[in-house]
Amino acid sequence: MKKIFSGRVWKYGDNVNTDVIFPGKYTYQKMEPEEMAKHALEDLDPGFASNVKEGDIIVAGKNFGMGSSREQAAIAIKYSGIKVIIAKSFARIYFRNAINAGMPAIKSPEAVDAIENGDEITIDMKNGKIITKNNEFTFPAYPKTVMEILESNGLINFIKNKIKKQEDLCQKEQ
Repeated sequence: MKKIFSGRVWKYGDNVNTDVIFPGKYTYQKMEPEEMAKHALEDLDPGFASNVKEGDIIVAGKNFGMGSSREQAAIAIKYSGIKVIIAKSFARIYFRNAINAGMPAIKSPEAVDAIENGDEITIDMKNGKIITKNNEFTFPAYPKTVMEILESNGLINFIKNKIKKQEDLCQKEQ
């Protein structure tokens, strides 16, 4: 995972539901993540999927990702090109799903209030900073294990890496 992200902001309001992040009508269709991304936010912002660029950033109000526990909502956003989500607050399960998908989810109400749609901002993960054209905001560092999950590009890769390290250690001991 990169430690510094810069990108254009897509700003949304409070209570963005998982059913508008990844529409429920696609929930039981077999899709690769790249196909899911084509439907990201289509019920909230129909132009999002066709206009989002690699490295863009979502900024949102309170309770981002409320609703169902479907991990497709986090995966669709990640594969759309979004690298970070900043919100006033997150639904707990969405926050975990984002981290498990390898996408930082940062809580910073002050930054959300100051950032406008279309702004260019920078996030410094190592130093816990959100940098806008006029301000700098801090956010708490993630715990070590969460950073390792993000650096592994998600929970599955994190676990695979742990297993490989254990296997390598066992091989050395034999």
